[in-house]
Amino acid sequence: MAAPKFAGMSGNLLMRAVTAASTMGFLLFGYDQGVMSSIIDAQPFNDVFTATRGNSTMQGTVTAIYEIGCLAGAVFVLGAGDWLGRRKSIMAGATVMIIGVIIQVTSYPGHVPLAQFIIGRVITGIGNGMNTSTIPTYQAECSRTSNRGLLICIEGATIAFGTLIAYWIDFGASYGSPDLTWRFPIAFQIVFGLLIIFGMMVLPESPRWLFTRERYEEGESVIAALMGKEISHHDVQLQKNIILDSIRASGQMGKNTPLSAVFTGGKTQHFRRMLLGSSSQFFQQIGGCNAVIYYLPVLFKNSLNQTEFMSMILGGVNMIVYSIFATLSWFLIERVGRRKLFLWGTVGTPSAAKGAAVGLFTYIASFGATWLPLPWLYPAEISPIKTRAKANAISTCTNWLFNFLIVMVTPIMISNISWGTYLFFACINACFLPVIYLFYPETAGRSLEEIDLIFAKGFLENISYVRAAKELPFLSDEDVERVAIQYGFGPADADVKGNESSDSAEFNAARMEDHAMADTEKGLAELGSFRAIGLEYVSPYVDLLPPGFRLD
Repeated sequence: MAAPKFAGMSGNLLMRAVTAASTMGFLLFGYDQGVMSSIIDAQPFNDVFTATRGNSTMQGTVTAIYEIGCLAGAVFVLGAGDWLGRRKSIMAGATVMIIGVIIQVTSYPGHVPLAQFIIGRVITGIGNGMNTSTIPTYQAECSRTSNRGLLICIEGATIAFGTLIAYWIDFGASYGSPDLTWRFPIAFQIVFGLLIIFGMMVLPESPRWLFTRERYEEGESVIAALMGKEISHHDVQLQKNIILDSIRASGQMGKNTPLSAVFTGGKTQHFRRMLLGSSSQFFQQIGGCNAVIYYLPVLFKNSLNQTEFMSMILGGVNMIVYSIFATLSWFLIERVGRRKLFLWGTVGTPSAAKGAAVGLFTYIASFGATWLPLPWLYPAEISPIKTRAKANAISTCTNWLFNFLIVMVTPIMISNISWGTYLFFACINACFLPVIYLFYPETAGRSLEEIDLIFAKGFLENISYVRAAKELPFLSDEDVERVAIQYGFGPADADVKGNESSDSAEFNAARMEDHAMADTEKGLAELGSFRAIGLEYVSPYVDLLPPGFRLD
């Protein structure tokens, strides 16, 4: 029997399609980040929206209000994301963005245009907040261990390409009619939104989400399609069982996760893992990246005394540099790892931000290669399946909250302290180094279920999670199942007693049914594998074995 197909695709081709659709969402995100950079100070725009003319506070408000919408969209996913599912959330987000864009470009003088434009910006932001909260989770849950980092880094780096497209479309449109100057660049977002919707209509749902909804046949069909193998293939069934064990261990089967679960500890360390993911988004924004991305032409014009033409050219060239260096993460993320890239970027951005034009070019290059993609990857993979959607939504909320803060205050800072704005951000960046070094465990080359074991090991052995990640060897899928038993994952209908760790306490007896463990020979083999790692299995399923049986 052949592998299942979606839109005639399976295996690597299907994985590329998932990545392409996910990437389109972040291309739109990047485009939105850059599109207002040249428009906000343009005369045709200020002729329609007169309140923004020469008013840095109002310009900051019009630009930053979009982030409030993004925050609202992320909060929506926090509450409804698990119920909607990944695909529907992404399609809904793209639809909402299109509606917001239409509201913006139909603003005309005489009809409270600024209020209409702001409402449209907020609605567009809501859609983008939904997408940025969901897409990394969807990509992570559909990816293989070997390329998860690469694929999500491609998404993150695509933000730079979206910003690049926006800068040069702004530049080209500036030579058109007054209406074209700002309406066309904003309306162009609709193209990206439609591509996202049509793409997601034919792509599969996340297999992990399907399993949490007890849609087992659909889930294993998606796994088989992504692997390019038959449903009955050993690798497909093994991956299915590992995911099911993880879901059952979290008590997530068939349930919506309450928000309170994010704030729990124990061996799953939901709260710590949420904080790690959210802190990466906090650092990205408070480091001042969007002070450069949103206002670079304004900075060149007002602080470095460049002409409007030269400011737009320098802004566009800076985005070319940004995009080129963003692709470096594709080649480094799995070879170098997450921790080292975080640390390299933290060292590079403060020193680079101290210069004027050259310093800004160097800053954006260092940021693009490191801090641009990593905060979208790390939260999506660091949290367990039970709280992944909510924890990722919280981290995205953090991004948009501080994105709003930085975008709001930057025009005021530029007006008052000029180049000192960027010296301030350089000092802030330097403070990130000890936090990353002490608290961020390495996740490169680990399956999502393997990352769960890093935190279980750190908690049960009372060691730092950075050390736990270094000490835990890389595991095969079979090893993941066995070590999970050792660390006590599973509901309380069965017990595992370890010779070396009294903390191990739970194993999933339901998995015995999945594996047809009533068969004596299979039962002996499974029990033997437990004994091989120093464990004794205690369960009502022992009654299935012959009377007087001893495992010696």
